[in-house]
Amino acid sequence: MFGSKSEMMGIDVCEFGGQLLELMWMSVCYRDKMADRNEIKPVGEDSEDEVDLSYKAPEKKSVQELQEMDKDDESLMKYKQALLGSLPTSVDPNIPNVQVIRMELVCTEAPAPIKMELAGNVGTLKEHIYILKEGSSYRIKITFMVNREIVSGLKYVMHTFKTGIKVDKETHMVGSYGPRSEPYEFLTPQEDAPKGMIARGKYTIKSYFTDDDKTDHLSWDWKLDIKKEWKD
Repeated sequence: MFGSKSEMMGIDVCEFGGQLLELMWMSVCYRDKMADRNEIKPVGEDSEDEVDLSYKAPEKKSVQELQEMDKDDESLMKYKQALLGSLPTSVDPNIPNVQVIRMELVCTEAPAPIKMELAGNVGTLKEHIYILKEGSSYRIKITFMVNREIVSGLKYVMHTFKTGIKVDKETHMVGSYGPRSEPYEFLTPQEDAPKGMIARGKYTIKSYFTDDDKTDHLSWDWKLDIKKEWKD
């Protein structure tokens, strides 16, 4: 936040798995589209190939549909099993597909964990002020569940305000994930809290956990106070 690093500088296991998940989905869903192409022509200055702007991506498949497809292809089935794993044994159809459980400011300098539970009433979070010492290094960790279907292009977005004026906006790409019985954890790159007299003070932050389809999985407001010391 506050205009620091907002892009991933490396690929962790969850992100890598999410990218493989998207590649698997594309390879399965586009198989019929690619099957009628007899050759691949190089694209260059002399190429006559043109982009088909009217082409629409195929409808997304559910996890169950993906598992049922190509059952006679043993290698593909093993590949899908490795990526998708086993579906949760039972999932309440009334719960959201994506559930954000908690968010934490991971800071080794902090005297106590800086956590906010997000599974309940998030409206109460704006009544609590979280403390962060100026100049301290931290990462944001988000814990979430994917319950039923593959979700593509998850992202964490935050808008930061001070005295009613927006001072920063960040977008962190989380990735694509399939359902499983255990929660996922996503960590943003490390950044430093601002420091100095002007930087100190209370900030209001509006957070959003969304995806490529602009689904609002969760949005919540919270307050952060940048102080000279952890307790002053």
